[in-house]
Amino acid sequence: MPGKLDGKVALVTGGGSGIGRATVLALAREGARVGVVDVTASNGEETVRLVQAANGQATFIKADVSKSAEVEAMVNQVVSTYGRLDIGINNAGIEGEMVPTTDYPEDVWNRVIGINLTGVWLCMKYEIPHMLQQGGGSIVNTASILGLVGTVNTAAYTASKHGVVGLTKVAALEYSARGIRVNAVSPGYIKTPMVLERGVKAAMRPEVLRHLESLHPIGRLGNPEEVAQAILWLCTDAASFVTGVALPVDGGYTAQ
Repeated sequence: MPGKLDGKVALVTGGGSGIGRATVLALAREGARVGVVDVTASNGEETVRLVQAANGQATFIKADVSKSAEVEAMVNQVVSTYGRLDIGINNAGIEGEMVPTTDYPEDVWNRVIGINLTGVWLCMKYEIPHMLQQGGGSIVNTASILGLVGTVNTAAYTASKHGVVGLTKVAALEYSARGIRVNAVSPGYIKTPMVLERGVKAAMRPEVLRHLESLHPIGRLGNPEEVAQAILWLCTDAASFVTGVALPVDGGYTAQ
């Protein structure tokens, strides 16, 4: 039985772990050939190995999405390798620090905005022209529940993710009539290294884990694969009339 994405070429930033890795695997299972982008080579290469072990096609590209020249090169490499670009999953992100707004270090602010927001813009800047040349494509940007609401001590992260939602809407308005759908996903707290090992370090602090679970009406954290399935849907023809949305995948967090 053919996959939903047979013949398609995808690019996934932050593809070395968490939601990015789960998304790469989901896209590859449906027949897409995938450019796996990460700043950490060992993580990205492991994702490629997992795809190839399942008889899929993927290639690793090392890039820092906050740097324009590296983003342009990674997009060009995917197109050079596979001949086209149909899907852009602009997922790379960092958490920054958890301190009050007035105490936030300026260098950390600049780094979070550079990766989480400027990085998404740069990816679209170089992805969209290729998609226009071939007559269409689908882009999914990773935002967050903190792109829809706020929480204390997360100034840079929350600002960056609100920016991703706004940027997604603008690009959707500009390019949807030309065949490029642009959407975002807004995950809740997901079992990723960012949540479990860095940031709030929930895996090492049982009381924090219980608190985070309690914030979601569904009563638990999400799994990366659950977000990946939402991203996959947005990339398929099943979502052909969906553009400009920031889809919560959050166990009810933002319904409260």
